[in-house]
Amino acid sequence: MVFNKLSPKQKKVFRWCYAPDSYALICDGSVRSGKTAAMSCSFILWAMKCFNGENFGICGNTVQAVERNIIAPLTQMTDITYYFRLKYVGGGRHRLTVTGAGRENYFYVFGGKDEASYKLVQGITLAGVLFDEVALMPESFVNQAIARTLSVSGAKLWFSCNPDSPAHWFYTNWILKAQEKNALRIHFRMEDNPVMTPEKIRRTESTFSGVFYQRYVLGDWVVAEGLVYTMFDRAEHIFNAGDLTVDPVAGDMFISIDYGTKNPTSMGLWYVDISGHAWRIRESYYDGRKGGSPRTDEEHYAELERLAGEYTDFIGSVIVDPSAASFIECIRRHGTFRVRKADNDVIDGIRDTQTLLQLGYLHFAETCSDSIREFGLYSWDSKKTDDVVIKENDHAMDDIRYFVHTGMRRILREIREEDAL
Repeated sequence: MVFNKLSPKQKKVFRWCYAPDSYALICDGSVRSGKTAAMSCSFILWAMKCFNGENFGICGNTVQAVERNIIAPLTQMTDITYYFRLKYVGGGRHRLTVTGAGRENYFYVFGGKDEASYKLVQGITLAGVLFDEVALMPESFVNQAIARTLSVSGAKLWFSCNPDSPAHWFYTNWILKAQEKNALRIHFRMEDNPVMTPEKIRRTESTFSGVFYQRYVLGDWVVAEGLVYTMFDRAEHIFNAGDLTVDPVAGDMFISIDYGTKNPTSMGLWYVDISGHAWRIRESYYDGRKGGSPRTDEEHYAELERLAGEYTDFIGSVIVDPSAASFIECIRRHGTFRVRKADNDVIDGIRDTQTLLQLGYLHFAETCSDSIREFGLYSWDSKKTDDVVIKENDHAMDDIRYFVHTGMRRILREIREEDAL
């Protein structure tokens, strides 16, 4: 990162760490805004200039996320590798050793994914901590990591994140209290990243909508409210099944299932063509409360076979609600289909589904009436302060989310890699 090629806000990051009167730096705002690269590079340079033989922390939602977002890019930064030798040891140690200019410091990687994670940082003294995507971490973990720095003179804290709800603990306890916490807040937009051309910005903007557009593009801390899939458009997303040519040999076939006993069970048959577009050819939706009685697992399985029909031999996998243990076992025992437990991360799944809808990758046969109906009803719960959907009219929405977040990972990865170019 050549200093004269940095944006004014990135330069401010590099200058901040040498100010004696500021304890913490907060960089929040939109995605692809250049905040993570500037923070991680300046964090290492500051540590190597000001300390020798000290321990530091680099924290993320998971160790793997830190390795991907921080460690790997650092090893490619000539501003770091020209002056220092970097050696990273994974396994159970997760330690980056940086050596150069007669100094050596140690950077330990921690994942703060749940309330129990605070135990990982107990007992270690740290001269500084970089929290990448701090809004994804529990407050107990962050507080424990901060406590590890209190005995070191000159220690500093570095926070980066994309916005969340304005009720989020980091927004209320740090951003709104930045002056009280002796912290400098720098709010980033994509325009603050010199590598983001107008074309790249437009491309990135096109992958978000609704609350995620407000947060990840505009960089605002806003409440999720209204319809979840505001971008669903009948004219764009609904097709006539008779107009689609399905080539199961060239494409991929899936079935996604949200399983219920008393609640409705929703199943969808999908065809993914060679261009990566997904077509929901037909669906099954059974509500035991309206159908007379709940179905048994065997009755659900019989409906699964009926839905697969002539495509049975081409179904790559049946993606099922991971909590449906008995039904998953039922499918496995029949031996006809390969079953996969769905990734049930609700918010990430919704965001991925929004992205594919926004970019026109998801299509629904006009006969998929329950999916179409639920798109017009599926809403955020305005009574909640965090991101929660109303648990009504959500069964087709759940099976669609399972399919997207589990079965469309390759397509989503290709889209994001293209955005990163």
